[in-house]
Amino acid sequence: MHPYWPARTPAEIDDKAKQTLSRLEEVFGTDSIPEFFHHMAIVPSFVNDYYMNFKKFCYTQGKLSLKDKALIGLAVSHTAGVKSMTEFFARRLRTLVEGSESAQSQFVADALAVQATCAMYNVFFKFRDLSGSDLFSGMPVGLRAHTFAGTSLTDAEVELINITVSDVNGCKPCTEGHVAKARQLGLADEAILEAIQCAATVYAGCQFAKAL
Repeated sequence: MHPYWPARTPAEIDDKAKQTLSRLEEVFGTDSIPEFFHHMAIVPSFVNDYYMNFKKFCYTQGKLSLKDKALIGLAVSHTAGVKSMTEFFARRLRTLVEGSESAQSQFVADALAVQATCAMYNVFFKFRDLSGSDLFSGMPVGLRAHTFAGTSLTDAEVELINITVSDVNGCKPCTEGHVAKARQLGLADEAILEAIQCAATVYAGCQFAKAL
């Protein structure tokens, strides 16, 4: 038995949830529906909301490309520490990266390195913001971050990771700084907002998946 709710067979799933899973089959085509959607189906309203949000903000091109959305999905799910969703977005991102299998794998590794570097800076600058003292603002950062400029990612892709990860980690100074830099690079405000909508959707799925 699941620690939070009893296990259910496919025959016991609510009709509304079955309809949502049927729509998901159309979205994913020949690919299998990710397992986390099946677990969500125990709450029909949630799996329907998640399907709608996921399709619009994570799986359909809008202001951002499909590659950008998969990149955000990878960074956010890894930040949330949910392996199943990180693996899902890693696989999807590989299919959207041009080049050899080696180049695709390198891009995923580079993206995770940028995410980790951003998280490091989030811890530092969030402390400055939360410390309640100007003392630390006058001290050097002292942390190396050549990774931001030393990967196969474009500057815009790096900033999409930095914005969404900084937001998830609750670092106000980092979020402000990376939004400003993204705008300087030419990312439209609507695209930045869509990045956050994508990140928020992925993060919601991660929170539910942590109960599995």
